[in-house]
Amino acid sequence: MRVRFVGEIAGVGSSSGVRVVVGRWVRSPYGEVADAMVETADGHRVLVAPSRDLADFIAATYTFDEVRVEPVELVATAGARRFTSPSLHLEIEVGRPTALGRLVALVPRRIATSPLWCAVTDPVARVVLRGVRTRGSAGGGRREWYGAHDVRAVVAVRGSFDGVDLGELRPVDPPARFGFSSTPPRPSITSVVTTIDLPDES
Repeated sequence: MRVRFVGEIAGVGSSSGVRVVVGRWVRSPYGEVADAMVETADGHRVLVAPSRDLADFIAATYTFDEVRVEPVELVATAGARRFTSPSLHLEIEVGRPTALGRLVALVPRRIATSPLWCAVTDPVARVVLRGVRTRGSAGGGRREWYGAHDVRAVVAVRGSFDGVDLGELRPVDPPARFGFSSTPPRPSITSVVTTIDLPDES
């Protein structure tokens, strides 16, 4: 069985050492949803998701030390993203397309988001972008592909996690350890189609 999540992934680091990956999905098996993956400075990995079904699916695909199901709101405008939950408050200022974004935009979206193209670009991503993969093995015998078609810079971030201020924007370094791939080291928002093949359980 193959499922797809269509939307964007924002990856940011902070001067507190906390790294955050926010997924905003305009189309998914769970409708229009958002989630956040947080790794603290000491390596504690937390998933924040708005429903138990979504949390269970993500936790079966990626690796976390803690899963929190709590109300989530994500507001998106042309120049900003605001993620709010009881645990996490995050405001992201979005800038212009990066050099990588201009490059991937040259590829027709239907091709750029296909698993075959993700397999072609994976060796390049490994070399050019530390910690980034565009295909790999996920939890529970699942296979996953990330097909990017736009990348925009994040120019500022404000927020807190568990009431502690995140501080200033920093690279996503070290790479976040939720799965086989991190986000690019440069804080950014990537428009992406995530394709996941589920194993046959019959």
